[in-house]
Amino acid sequence: MPLKLEIVTPEARIFSDEVDTVVLPGFEGEMGVLPAHAPLVTTLQCGELRITKAGKTTELAVGDGLVEITGSYARVLTDMAISADDIDEKAVEEALERAKANLESLKQGEKQDEVAAVMAMIQRSTAQLHLKRKRRTV
Repeated sequence: MPLKLEIVTPEARIFSDEVDTVVLPGFEGEMGVLPAHAPLVTTLQCGELRITKAGKTTELAVGDGLVEITGSYARVLTDMAISADDIDEKAVEEALERAKANLESLKQGEKQDEVAAVMAMIQRSTAQLHLKRKRRTV
């Protein structure tokens, strides 16, 4: 019995298919999901999501979000899901440097919403670079 996986971002449905397993970056570490998993709703952290189907593994860099799991269905709602092939390493490095410079310019204790937005950008950029560089060495 396969697991139906759906990955959705605000822009589009990124993935929708039956899979054997999915490994998610959760709040307390990686979480593997197999068919017949106990029902669960949890948070998704920036990191690497791995999908296995018929012995083939697909990896995506994902942002923060939510995961809903039933016995036969896993739905991932995230602000970013991108494959290594679609990551422009140079552009991501530049965005990361801009975000770090922006973070340093913000005064501590002020503009907490801006700090949170910059930190989220840093986390998403770091997840993308990690996946891209990992794929280059494999």
